[in-house]
Amino acid sequence: MQRIRISDARHHAGESVEVAGWLYNLRRSGKICFPLVRDGSGIMQCVAVKASLDETLFESLRSLTQESSLVIRGKLRAEERAPGGVEMDVESAEILQRVPETDPYPITPKDHGIDFLMDHRHLWLRSKRQHAILRVRHEVIKAIRDFFDSNGFLNVDTPIFTPAACEGTTTLFEVDYFEDEKVYLTQSGQLYNEANVMAHGKVYCFGPTFRAEKSKTRRHLTEFWMVEPEMAYATLEDVKQVAEQMVVFIVGRVLENRREELKVLERDVSKLESIRAPFHRMSYDDAVKILQSRGSEIQWGGDFGGTDETILTQEMDRPVMVDRFPATFKAFYFQPDEARHDVVLGVDVLAPEGYGEIIGGGQRIHDLDLLLRRIDEHHLPREAFNWYIDLRKFGSVPHAGFGMGVERFTAWMCGLEHIREAIAFPRMLYRTRP
Repeated sequence: MQRIRISDARHHAGESVEVAGWLYNLRRSGKICFPLVRDGSGIMQCVAVKASLDETLFESLRSLTQESSLVIRGKLRAEERAPGGVEMDVESAEILQRVPETDPYPITPKDHGIDFLMDHRHLWLRSKRQHAILRVRHEVIKAIRDFFDSNGFLNVDTPIFTPAACEGTTTLFEVDYFEDEKVYLTQSGQLYNEANVMAHGKVYCFGPTFRAEKSKTRRHLTEFWMVEPEMAYATLEDVKQVAEQMVVFIVGRVLENRREELKVLERDVSKLESIRAPFHRMSYDDAVKILQSRGSEIQWGGDFGGTDETILTQEMDRPVMVDRFPATFKAFYFQPDEARHDVVLGVDVLAPEGYGEIIGGGQRIHDLDLLLRRIDEHHLPREAFNWYIDLRKFGSVPHAGFGMGVERFTAWMCGLEHIREAIAFPRMLYRTRP
């Protein structure tokens, strides 16, 4: 008998097949029971009739406990009222592991507090909502790779262990390396990507990054995944263009392939359908004026907080690009604006609906003397950046790039209140387990 995935069941109506999965739910009605089985690809209702089965097997199915594992066999038939549009008439089954009634599955249909659910994250992942979120995340990641792979970018991996900070040492996790050497978990692959881009012209890295910020907001994780493209012979305007094209592409893919998951999440897809080019654009100067007019206490020279980002996008139907930030709070590698040296050629892309910054990037310093001055101004050790300095000695060119966190983007796509649900096992200020 052929084993199938539930997601393919519609293509096997009229056939006898087997499905390997777990008991999601169970209804009983006299001499009939209805096991609801999930296999990771979907959920299927099965119909077990006492008169058609061995009595012992029927009683085993009728008393089966939630999340018990089983292989179930039977004939499929179309039934539009059933989940997935197909039901199975059970012919036989093998129960691999029965969850004991004395120690039942802890997550039930009743309301559970978030701490309880996070403590049981390894089991909570099986719920319909969490299942949908991670499938949307998968679509986001696949779309990211497809976008860059089809636009001439080469994927080059960058180190997790780094000898120096990318954006200052206060948000680094320090690690003991061999022979008393200290290294750090990477904040970003960008600096190494600047070396890669001088070899390949257009590159991207994609992997885990770590920030030791003591932030407890709904937008922050200490470990998250980030995609970072870098382009040679490129400027701030190139960053804006590529970022805009990428966001529109990813949103389109999610809408095309994950409508069912968005429905499970009760996501208002009309909000996503309005995401199209061109995005709204404004300078940092203008953004500060808008914020002040709407009651924010921000002053010129201050960085945006989460509330400021929300205020800027509250009347927008699509992302907002804010550029030319003060040099005082941006990283050492940002290229100053030739017309105004107090601002740099950086841009943040802010998502609507209160999801804040999803992309940050800009043009990098390509002049050797300027880079050395900036390294010194930021009190960074030159010796740790010797290789990075070499890039300005041997064929330096204007270049630019950006970074986008997968979890923030996924949270936006799914309409999540908190970023912790956008990754299977979140790491936050006070959570490292399970």
